[in-house]
Amino acid sequence: MEELKSLIRDVPDFPKPGIVFKDITPLLHKPWAFQKVIDYIGNRYIGAGVEIVAGIESRGFILASALAYKIGAGLAIIRKPGKLPYKTVSASYTLEYGQDTIEIHEDAITKGTKVVLIDDVLATGGTMSAAIDLVEKLGGNIVSVDFLLELTFLGGRKRILEKGYPVFSLIKF
Repeated sequence: MEELKSLIRDVPDFPKPGIVFKDITPLLHKPWAFQKVIDYIGNRYIGAGVEIVAGIESRGFILASALAYKIGAGLAIIRKPGKLPYKTVSASYTLEYGQDTIEIHEDAITKGTKVVLIDDVLATGGTMSAAIDLVEKLGGNIVSVDFLLELTFLGGRKRILEKGYPVFSLIKF
């Protein structure tokens, strides 16, 4: 994992002063690294009966689509409001500087569907917590909540574990 971790670039003061953004694009630029990420995460679900991989806008889409392909599952996308063309359900969540909302098509997941949720970074867990709420509203059965990387010092894992779901992070900072 150290080899993959070394490909994550720190971008200081993005998106605002004082924040050090963890940029995954250098890892995605390397075919072998991206393949290793998807193989490592995907191998956890081969034969597990996962039916849908749900990814969160926007970098989560990259991981979710490749993971869905790897394990032979369908893909559901979770987006910011007004971006999906069909009827949606929504969930709002609190950020340190306000509130935001995400949506999913109302027919993206049916009752009892086995779902893996995935996003690029686990920080405070707010966005993923709202994504969990969406899957629960639709009756999905969450198998795991996965991330490429986790910023452990922000405590997002605890927020998700409190909802009763396992958390997997490939890389931790």
